Amino acid sequence: MKFSTQIKPISYLKANAAEVLQQLSEQRVPMVITQNGEARAVLQDVASYEEGQETLALLKILALGNSQIEAGKVIPASDVIRKLRAKKASV
Repeated sequence: MKFSTQIKPISYLKANAAEVLQQLSEQRVPMVITQNGEARAVLQDVASYEEGQETLALLKILALGNSQIEAGKVIPASDVIRKLRAKKASV
């Protein structure tokens, strides 16, 4: 389905709310809602929203890791493994 078919006026949403929610859930394609001819909101199903939030969280973690690498805040894996083994042996 083309994204351009998912642009609807707010009056459509008001008149067809249940149908819109079912369509969002089944097709998992966001819908742009317009008011006075201008885009005002984007509606999407909960599963798609949650997936998007998880993706953003992973991207933030990757960006943090990259900035730590660039800043030289890294520890060689061999050092970490050695420390973990030493800790495990002392327990």
